[in-house]
Amino acid sequence: MTKKKASDDFDEMELPRPSSSDLRGKQSVRATFRLTARAIEAISVVAVHLGIKQKSLFEHLIEDTQTLSHIARQVQENDFPPRERVQKTYVLSRRTLKMLQEACDAFDAPRDALVEYSILRLTPVIEEERKKHRRRKAVLAEVTNYVRQGEAVLAKIEAALGDDDPVCHGYRQALRTLQQTEQEIAAHIEKGEIIEAYR
Repeated sequence: MTKKKASDDFDEMELPRPSSSDLRGKQSVRATFRLTARAIEAISVVAVHLGIKQKSLFEHLIEDTQTLSHIARQVQENDFPPRERVQKTYVLSRRTLKMLQEACDAFDAPRDALVEYSILRLTPVIEEERKKHRRRKAVLAEVTNYVRQGEAVLAKIEAALGDDDPVCHGYRQALRTLQQTEQEIAAHIEKGEIIEAYR
């Protein structure tokens, strides 16, 4: 009796298959836009602070067709105010760029304006993250206070029992965990300082 290969089982499964056009839509392409410094900074801040690739942020913002259409209608009705803008090149998926172009064509809206206002939708996210960042700082201050108290208690235990006592050893281990947590919180806050600078 011949053994059935695992690949034979896969071939017999009825699964949706990706099309070549879907796969091509995921290809990365470069696109250059003229944007305000505020928009450029906004997407950079969110990407760094939340650890999300800028390409993924563009996909999230541009591929929300309902909101993109709403922005396009607004841009069509109101002039895109002249502000100081700089050229900035981003990596996008081919599909995202196509959807952006379709919205521009459908509403006769300038591409840079759609990208600018789509990015500025991130402003409330930045504000919320800034508030959280400040709360994390307050938490760190409390944790640091507990660590200093813990270090003082450890010194008393060492003086009373000696540093080779099992009670001292157990407490020292617990304190090390708290110290490590304090360092991790501090590192997270330091990484998040970028959000404080955004205006």
